Amino acid sequence: MRYKGFTMINIAGLSIGITGCLIIGLFVWDELQYDKFIKGGENIYRVYSERTTNNDRENYVVTPPMFATRLQQQYPEVENTLRIFMTNGRMLLETGERSDYEEKGMVAGESFFNFFPLKFLKGDPNTALKDPTSVVITEDIAKRYFGSTEALDKPLYIDKDTFQVKGILAEMPKQFHLDFNYLLPFSAVRIPKERMEKWTWQQFYTYIKVKPGANIKQLESKFRDDLVKNIHPITKPDGFWYIPHFQPLKKIHLTSADFIYDNAVRGNETYVKGLTIIALFVLVIAGFNFINLATARSFRRAKEIGVRKVIGADRKQLIWQFTGETILLSIISIVIATVATLILVPVVNNFTGKAISFNPILHPALGLLILGGGFVIGILAGIYPAFILSGFEPVKVLKGMKPAGDSNSHTSWLRQALVVVQFALSALLIVSTTIVYRQISYLHNKDLGFNKDQVLSFAVRGNLEQNLEAFKTELKRSPDIVSITSGYGLPGDQFAGDGVTIPTKEGNKNVAASLFIGDHDYIKTLGLKLIAGRDFSRDMATDVDEAFIINETAVKEYGFVTPEKALGQRINWAKWIPDSLHRVKEGRVIGVIKDFHYKSLHEKVAPAVLQIYPPVVYKVAIKVRSANLKNTIAFLEQTWNRFSPGYPLDYKFMDESFGEMYKAEDKLSTLLWVFTVMAIVVGCMGLFGLAAFSAEQRTKEIGIRKVLGASVMGIVTMLSKSILQPVVIASLIAFPIAWWLMNKWLQDFPYRVNVSWWVFGIAAIAALVIALVTVSFQTIKAALSNPVKSLRTE
Repeated sequence: MRYKGFTMINIAGLSIGITGCLIIGLFVWDELQYDKFIKGGENIYRVYSERTTNNDRENYVVTPPMFATRLQQQYPEVENTLRIFMTNGRMLLETGERSDYEEKGMVAGESFFNFFPLKFLKGDPNTALKDPTSVVITEDIAKRYFGSTEALDKPLYIDKDTFQVKGILAEMPKQFHLDFNYLLPFSAVRIPKERMEKWTWQQFYTYIKVKPGANIKQLESKFRDDLVKNIHPITKPDGFWYIPHFQPLKKIHLTSADFIYDNAVRGNETYVKGLTIIALFVLVIAGFNFINLATARSFRRAKEIGVRKVIGADRKQLIWQFTGETILLSIISIVIATVATLILVPVVNNFTGKAISFNPILHPALGLLILGGGFVIGILAGIYPAFILSGFEPVKVLKGMKPAGDSNSHTSWLRQALVVVQFALSALLIVSTTIVYRQISYLHNKDLGFNKDQVLSFAVRGNLEQNLEAFKTELKRSPDIVSITSGYGLPGDQFAGDGVTIPTKEGNKNVAASLFIGDHDYIKTLGLKLIAGRDFSRDMATDVDEAFIINETAVKEYGFVTPEKALGQRINWAKWIPDSLHRVKEGRVIGVIKDFHYKSLHEKVAPAVLQIYPPVVYKVAIKVRSANLKNTIAFLEQTWNRFSPGYPLDYKFMDESFGEMYKAEDKLSTLLWVFTVMAIVVGCMGLFGLAAFSAEQRTKEIGIRKVLGASVMGIVTMLSKSILQPVVIASLIAFPIAWWLMNKWLQDFPYRVNVSWWVFGIAAIAALVIALVTVSFQTIKAALSNPVKSLRTE
C-alpha cells in the first residue's frame, strides 16, 4: 500500500503474463487430449503413404482399397482393418418435417465401432452398419430432423435414397479426430469388385488395429518391402509409387498438418509449440519486470531494512519477509488472472471452435495446480531481490550511505540485462508477427492465375443433367449472368488425379495429371489465360473427342519444352465410361494456359489437363455481375426450381472456398498480434517503473544540472539515453534469431514472401518509439521539476 504505483505495475504485469499462460495452457492441453479417450487406442494406426513421382514427393492420407485387404490377409500381427471412403460435397437429408443439406457425412466399414467405441444412445454398434440401407446419426441430427419423435428404425432420405436409422450416437467427443453428423455403411456405395482390387485408385482412409505387443516398426518395414517388390511394378507405369507409413492414432491430430486429402480434424504441432513459447515469453517478461522493480526499489527500503536488522531481524527472516511479499503479489495476480481467464475462455472457444472448459472450483486439482503455480512464480520472481535486500549493511544505510546497488553494482547491471531480455523478446515477436502477417496477406492476395471473384458454383442434382443445356440457355437470358460452364473439377473444389498417357517412340509414357473436365466456356468463365494455341470451339466438332488444353507446368513435366512446341503433341486418356468403339480418348494439345492455383498455396502447382467429356457433369459454375447480385440470385433460384424442383439450390462463391484454406494461418496471425501486444504492454509497464525510479534517484543531480544551466531537452536526453540503450542492444540480439526462425517457418510454403531488411528496420523503430513514449512522461516530468524544491529536500 505504501508504494502503490510499483505494486500496481507488478500485479498488472504478472496478471497479464499468467492470464496468457493459462489460456495457452488450456488450449495446448485440449490439443494434446485428442483420441486419448479411445480404449485400446495405443494399438490403432492410420496408414498413409508417401506418394512419390519422378519429380515430387507428398504425404497422401488416401490409400488404395487393397492396402486394407493385403494387411488383413497376409500379416498375422494385424487384428482388424477399417476403410473409410473419401467423400466430398453436401447431401440432402429429408424427413417428413424437415430437409436440409448436411456436409459432415461419412461412409465406413462395419468395423468402425470396433475401432472407435463411441457411445450409443439407441441401437446396437455391432449391427448398426451391416445393412446397406442403414444409417447411424448423431443426437444433434436426431433432434433436428425428428424432433421429439423416436428416430430409431425411422426412414431418413439422403439425396432421395431411403435409409433406416439403426443407431443414434451421444454427443460426439470434442477431442475426436473424426467429425461427422451421420455415418453410412460401406456397402451402401456398391463399388464393383474389380474396382476394389485396384492399387492405383486412392480413395480410402485405412486404419489397422494390431495385436497387443506387436512390433509396429517391423510390421511397417515388412509391408513397405512387400509393396516395393510386388506393387511398385503395377503403379510405376502410372508414374508413381507408394512408401507406406503407420501413424499412431494419438498423433493424427497434431502431426498431419501437411497431409493431402485429409479428413481429420487437424491441429498443427509447430503452431502449438510456438504459441506455448510465446506465452512463456510473456510470463518471463512479467517475472523480469518484478525482479527489476524489486531491486530498483531497494534504495527506498534501505532504511527500513537497516532498522529491522538493528532491532534483531536476521537475514533468514528478511528473506522470508520479502519472498512472502512476492508470493502475496503473485497470489493476488493469480486471482485476477483466474477471473480474466474465466471471462476470456468463451471468447477463445468462439475463435478456435473448441469447447474448452475452465472451472477451478469444480475441478479442485486444477485449482490447486494454479495456486501452486502462484507460489512457484512468487518464489522464483522474489528470491533474488530478497537476497539483495536482506544483504544491506545497517550501519551504512542508517548513516545515509548508498547500499550496494548503485549504478556500478551488479544489481544495476542485472536490471539492464533484464530490460535487454524483455525487449529482445518483444522485438522478436514484432518481427515474427509482421512477417506472418505479410505471408498471410500474400496467400490471400496472390494472383491465382484465374478470376475467382463473383463466381458461384453448385452441384448438379435431380434431373438437371438431362436438361442441362436448356437450363444454361434459360440462365443466359439474364443480363447479369456473364458466363456459365459445367463439368467436373473447379479451383478450390475436388478434381480428378488419374493421370494421362503420352505416346512416344519408346512406347506409352504414363504421367501424373490433375484432370479437369469442362465445356466450351470453362476458360472464359474462370478467366484462365491462354498463352499459346486456342480455346475449345463449338465450330470444331472434333474438340469434344480429340482436344486437350494443358498448363505451363505440364509443358515442362511432359518434356514439350515450350508452349508453342506443345501444340499438336499427342495425349491419351483412359475414359471413365468406355464406349464399345473407344476405350481410350486419343487427342492432341490445342492450347496452353498459364499456371493457375486450383489447390491451396501450401502446395505446388502440378501438371493440369483440361478436356471436354460430356458423360461426366458434376458441377455448374456461373460468373455473375456484382451490381445486381440479389436479383441475380433470386432469378437463379427461380430457374433452378423449375428444372430441379426436388432439391433446394445449394450454391457457394468460389472466393469463400479459397478463404477457408488459410483459416489456420489467419488464426495464428491474430494470436500473434494479441501476444505481441501483451508482451509490449508488460515490457512497457516495467520500463515505466524503471524510468520513474531512475528519475527519483537522480532528483538532486537534475536540480544541480538545472541550476548550472542545463536545458530541459538536455536532461530529457540524458535520462532517456540510459533507458533506450538496452532497447538498441535487445534489437541487435533479437533480429538474427527472428531471421532464422521466420526463414524456417516460411520453408513450409512453396509460395512465400522474402524476409526483407525493412521489416527489421520497422521493428527497431517501433521498439524505440514504444520505449521512448513509455519513459517520456517520467523524464519530462523530472526535467520540468523545480530545482529549488529538489535541492531543499533531505
